[in-house]
Amino acid sequence: MSLSPTSDSPEGVERVRTDAASRGITVEITPRPEASSLAEAAELLGLTPADIVKTLVVKRSDDTYLFALVPGGRKISWPKLRALVGVNKLQLPGADLAFAATGYERGTITPLGSRNPWPVYADESIVGRRIAMGSGAHGYSAFVDADELIAGFGAVVADISDPE
Repeated sequence: MSLSPTSDSPEGVERVRTDAASRGITVEITPRPEASSLAEAAELLGLTPADIVKTLVVKRSDDTYLFALVPGGRKISWPKLRALVGVNKLQLPGADLAFAATGYERGTITPLGSRNPWPVYADESIVGRRIAMGSGAHGYSAFVDADELIAGFGAVVADISDPE
């Protein structure tokens, strides 16, 4: 079931909707059932694990950030991402810094509606997929066409991940 845009929607969800619309990205936000694993979450959502994409906030040494979109079952390849970005050091910030950088809590993070327009780097394996990702609020998933998302952000698409 899709949430209709009402005042009952969480604030983060509304930020996602507004930003998606401004970028020409169709987004469907649905309640997300609790799951104890990636495989269970994928099954509950009728997806494969690779269709659930994590948005990871990555901190550069100059205190700027980027978003890395990595599909389920994979993890950031730090050497690949550092080489692509052209830096020697990248790290995952603590939850408080990630929130300050995006306005979203971990588990809800998405580049859509982020407080800051950080660059987006998407793993090449999400191209051509309909994906589920953070929606800006706990208990919901945002479904988008990965190609629309990539185009809407001018994302850099590359091999940035390794199997978990």
